Amino acid sequence: MAATGRAMILSPILNVMTAAAEKAARGLVRDFGELEHLQVSKKGLGDFVSTADRRSEDILIYELSKARPDYPFLTEETGAIPGKNTEFCWIIAPLDGTLNFLHGIPHFAIVIALKKEDEIVASVTYSPLQDEMYWAEKGKGSFLNQRRLRVSGRRHLDEAVIAMGTPFGDHGDISIFQKRLEKIMPITAGTRRFGAAALDLAYVAAGKFDAFFEDHLKPWDLAAGILLVKEAGGYVTEVNGGKDMLNSGSILAANEYLHDDLQKLLVSA
Repeated sequence: MAATGRAMILSPILNVMTAAAEKAARGLVRDFGELEHLQVSKKGLGDFVSTADRRSEDILIYELSKARPDYPFLTEETGAIPGKNTEFCWIIAPLDGTLNFLHGIPHFAIVIALKKEDEIVASVTYSPLQDEMYWAEKGKGSFLNQRRLRVSGRRHLDEAVIAMGTPFGDHGDISIFQKRLEKIMPITAGTRRFGAAALDLAYVAAGKFDAFFEDHLKPWDLAAGILLVKEAGGYVTEVNGGKDMLNSGSILAANEYLHDDLQKLLVSA
């Protein structure tokens, strides 16, 4: 769905965000068809950055800065970019799911969140190959294109599909993760690891996944999804129940029926 199709129901700030995401997406779609020509560098084991990431980030920074020139940024590739208006901050991931992208797996997203003081007030997660624009604004609900979202209504873990991130390299604690799986797998309908936390959280908001958890994430992995899930009626905390997800990098998102039971299982592991 083109941005003009969404403009009738979007606020000015979300019009800016969705338009920026769609402009950045054009390059990603083109690069996805020409992966052999991309320059790729390695940031760590299982952690890569390509010219596609950097081009996407440049477009996002340019487009968002045109609309709000005083807002600072926190970005995945560039880091912190100062701005005069310290009440707000853009948090962006130009390509969430880079490893999927580089392997030709069509599951990745552009992520933009707007933080006001300590709270996310608007967010966009755009899956360009599917043309799925997940967006939310504080107090106004979560949407997929023009359809309002609601987290799943499943009440029992034996009906639930749980998404998660998995440790790799020195990212995460494998022993703790294995203990968590031992708790979860025998009593749930299934587990999934798709490799793009922002989309996993969007899927929780849409009721596709019943829950998602992961530790050691970055603010750009979490920020948009936190608002999407909350505005879709879900519950979002750290895995241990805390509320400082952006700083801790720990998140558990689920509906009201599953959140507490799942949290107890994860903590017990």
